[in-house]
Amino acid sequence: MKKYRVAILGATGAVGQEFLTLIEERKFPFSELRLLASSRSAGKKIAFMGKEYTVQETTPDSFEGIDIALFAGGAASKEFAPHAVKAGAIVIDNSSAFRMDPEVPLVVPEVNPEAIKAHKGIIANPNCSTIIMVMGLKPLYD
Repeated sequence: MKKYRVAILGATGAVGQEFLTLIEERKFPFSELRLLASSRSAGKKIAFMGKEYTVQETTPDSFEGIDIALFAGGAASKEFAPHAVKAGAIVIDNSSAFRMDPEVPLVVPEVNPEAIKAHKGIIANPNCSTIIMVMGLKPLYD
């Protein structure tokens, strides 16, 4: 099974912590995990799956060698997603930064997983209320 080099932008916040929980619960195969945040959070230690990780300050070069970058912050998403894509990473953005961008697919995996194929480096998701609503409406649509 292929293992991915993963970065989490906003790793010290609630959404970043939830990304870590999902990686562990779903046994997501990763070979490298890079935890990124603001300069204020850089240097913090996060214990994850029996290992201690040091949070790094996010810079334009933070995404070199990364396959998948999980983004958890709005302003930071707008600033750093283009750098991550340029470095070859696929960005999965949980903020509102790209939700209205017609070039970025808005994906709810349980509803429209095929939309992922249209990505040009960035994949976004709708807000949490919309996700719940469309998941409930999908069976009616089908």
